[in-house]
Amino acid sequence: MATESIDYASPDTKSKVESKIFPRPGQHVSGLVDWLTTIDHKKIGLLYGLTALFFLLLGGVEALLIRSQLWSHNMEVLTNREYNQMFTMHGTTMVFLVIMPLSAAFFNFIMPLQIGARDVAFPRMNTLSLWCFIAGGLTLNLSWFFTGGSPAIGWFGYAPLTDTRFAEVMGDMGPDFWVFSLQILGIASLLASFNFITTIINMRAPGMTMMRLPVFTWMTLIVSFLIILAFPAITIALAELMFDRTYGTNFFDFLEGGKPHLWQHLFWIFGHPEVYILILPAMGIVSEIIPVFSRKPLFGYGLIIFSGAIIGFMGFAVWSHHMFTTGMGVVATSAFSILTMLIAIPTGIKIFNWIGTMWGGRIRFDTPMLFALGFITMFMIGGFTGIMHSSVPIDAQHQDSYFRGGSLSLCTHRRSALSASLQASIFGYPK
Repeated sequence: MATESIDYASPDTKSKVESKIFPRPGQHVSGLVDWLTTIDHKKIGLLYGLTALFFLLLGGVEALLIRSQLWSHNMEVLTNREYNQMFTMHGTTMVFLVIMPLSAAFFNFIMPLQIGARDVAFPRMNTLSLWCFIAGGLTLNLSWFFTGGSPAIGWFGYAPLTDTRFAEVMGDMGPDFWVFSLQILGIASLLASFNFITTIINMRAPGMTMMRLPVFTWMTLIVSFLIILAFPAITIALAELMFDRTYGTNFFDFLEGGKPHLWQHLFWIFGHPEVYILILPAMGIVSEIIPVFSRKPLFGYGLIIFSGAIIGFMGFAVWSHHMFTTGMGVVATSAFSILTMLIAIPTGIKIFNWIGTMWGGRIRFDTPMLFALGFITMFMIGGFTGIMHSSVPIDAQHQDSYFRGGSLSLCTHRRSALSASLQASIFGYPK
């Protein structure tokens, strides 16, 4: 019986052919071109971190201008509109262009090394995520050069402040840039999250079961799921706002039967999980550093992981505590008040475990450990104000006050996240 001759190519031959057709970026280049086209997870992590530090300086300048205006009464450092612009840009920059990309920097740099992976699952998608982030940041700040300047709507963009009929400047394009930039940044976050989840689930070293993963890798996994679940809400809200502003629809236009509260619900069902998207990576970093400088194993590894997951996913059940003064009714405010109190329990478990790790240890007060202790202190201060405002009457009394407006809880969370980033850099990068 005649047999057909089949030309089999060896795997080595096929890989050589593929590498000529689709060369790996950075294979034959060096210098700046290598950094701009890299798909190496370490270099991408560094680029995330350096870009976030640039935006941190920009956000810091905006914060200094805000504080200069508030130095004394009747200061004229900024006009009313300029103050609102700085407030909007500072808040948006710190949340979306500093803390989140700093987390992504450590996810990229550290997580593949911790699980024994050569790289992330989709290196080119990783590069696309980086450049979407940079494009989103540049788009937001390009608004300064167009009609009306940067947005003056608050970093939360409440309706009707975003309504074109209430714009202080005719043809104001600031909110449009804000909407478009957040949509681009959402794409960057979603791409990175799918990548990290696939990497952790499928690319662990042999023998590394899920319950042997480092705590930081667990927090990477939990945060990635939170991003995938939270960002669709803000994406829908931004799309509806874009249609309102561009095509005259009435999703949030109360004069035409729209519902401004709809924006608040959509924003905060994203916004409150976002708080944990910012802080859980920092908790993972602290959970790695405290055992090293206490010279003993982490106390309650399983509880640390479980409480992190509970904190993250309970974040979707407490969003309306940002809306206690909007007239939701007794039942809704009572339910969200109780849930806000309950979410403090898994947070307290984490702090208890960190203290238990240090208890009886031979503690070394090196710089990373000092930052870790500072993180715990600041986080507890922010947490106490959160518990305080879970009480509806207290929250109502503090609404729009400097105590609440300064957002002690969120501000201390941001500072805690920055503190964790510093301790991770000092502790991990020299290695």
